[in-house]
Amino acid sequence: MTDLTPQQTPQLEDPKFGFNDYAERLNGRAAMIGFLLMLGIEFLTGQGVLTWLGLK
Repeated sequence: MTDLTPQQTPQLEDPKFGFNDYAERLNGRAAMIGFLLMLGIEFLTGQGVLTWLGLK
């Protein structure tokens, strides 16, 4: 019987769209920056973000 295991690993290109590690990491970093900015606005103005935007 012959050995049917592959001898090479294909070099696949990383996906540019959809749920991949890079997109998830970038989204998480953007969320952290947005959260810190929200806390900074509340600390500096003494108002919540919705009040600061005129939505409340």
